[in-house]
Amino acid sequence: MAELITLARPYAKAAFETALEDSALDKWSYMIALSAAVSGETDVSIILSSPSLSSDQIADAFIGVCGDELDEKGKNFVGLLAENKRLVLLPEISLMFEALKAQQEMSVDVEITTAFEISSDVSSKLAQALKDRLKREIILSTKVDQSLIGGAIIRAGDNVIDSSVRGKLSKLAESMNS
Repeated sequence: MAELITLARPYAKAAFETALEDSALDKWSYMIALSAAVSGETDVSIILSSPSLSSDQIADAFIGVCGDELDEKGKNFVGLLAENKRLVLLPEISLMFEALKAQQEMSVDVEITTAFEISSDVSSKLAQALKDRLKREIILSTKVDQSLIGGAIIRAGDNVIDSSVRGKLSKLAESMNS
């Protein structure tokens, strides 16, 4: 996995810099996410790994599947990836691009998992508290996992705050066993 990230990093940075120059972060985000989804399709994976096709043929087939969703620079990006046999890196490139975009926009995706549904008032207060603490715009999503018993798990980028009853019981069990 670390090797894929290392290989994907220069492509993600190059795409991000191009998107910044063109003031087209959202467009590039969409194009890369679409390309990543296309590269994950079984039929496309077979084409990508075909030794009998040239990189130009693979790029043309890939661009054909994406249709008019890719602009000229997006098509060139796909062609470059195909030429270097790196189309399989598109999912990692997409993740890295989104991280760079969020950093540029000073935003962070936050997922709050609770044992029970929370009201919009509570989620608004949580979002504001996280915004104040992280000094970033918050893109909040919530989900329910009844196995938590109570409390919540908050994931904000690389940070995880587990204040669920299940998490606390697990920590208690660990400390009792050691």
